[in-house]
Amino acid sequence: MLTGKERSHLKSIANGVKPIAQIGKAGVTESFLAQMNDALEAREIVKVNILDNSLLDTKDTANEVAEALKAEFVQALGNKFVLYRKSKNKPQIELPK
Repeated sequence: MLTGKERSHLKSIANGVKPIAQIGKAGVTESFLAQMNDALEAREIVKVNILDNSLLDTKDTANEVAEALKAEFVQALGNKFVLYRKSKNKPQIELPK
């Protein structure tokens, strides 16, 4: 679970990150989860865009994906959401104490 200070720090980092994936009509698929797992390991923080035609709720979808990937939900803005998971091999983001 992230503290308020850690979440705020991650939000500031996510502000400059562009969405790297999209969720469309198919919803959250196994291939999408595999792609996100690899992206989280490489980048630690990812932003995902939910397309209008998917009819999914942003926060519900973000929490579902975060739970499936054992990641932390950082924020949801409109049709986008941000996830964070510390890399096992090469941690890059230093969270405040």
